[in-house]
Amino acid sequence: MGLTERRAIKAFQENKYPKIKTELDTVAGFAVPVEVDWDTIMAVSEGYSEQYEENLPKVFFRPLIEACKGICVDDLGKEALKEGLKKVILRGESSYTMPSFEYGTLTLAYPITSWADSWTTKRDEIQAVLEKGL
Repeated sequence: MGLTERRAIKAFQENKYPKIKTELDTVAGFAVPVEVDWDTIMAVSEGYSEQYEENLPKVFFRPLIEACKGICVDDLGKEALKEGLKKVILRGESSYTMPSFEYGTLTLAYPITSWADSWTTKRDEIQAVLEKGL
């Protein structure tokens, strides 16, 4: 990964990520521990840094936030999410993988250069895997 990718990630981290993280925490009703593997995101999307600002929210964050909204429609869902979700791991992957939820850790690993507009599919998959495991 080159300087262009590192600059684009840094700009996203400083300008977009804090607001997104605040929205996630608000929807979930607690400070959700999120571990973003920026290096893998850059590695699988080298040469596509101009897509970070638009695609990172659509690939990872919008589906996650919307899935949490779907779970937190009532007190039972809010409680289950707060008690059961211990950490979220986000990482870049060269091919589409299904979300996993094991031992309180939700892992999302996606390519950011494709599937960006299928956020509703991702939302449904994330919500289903969380509801099954909570």
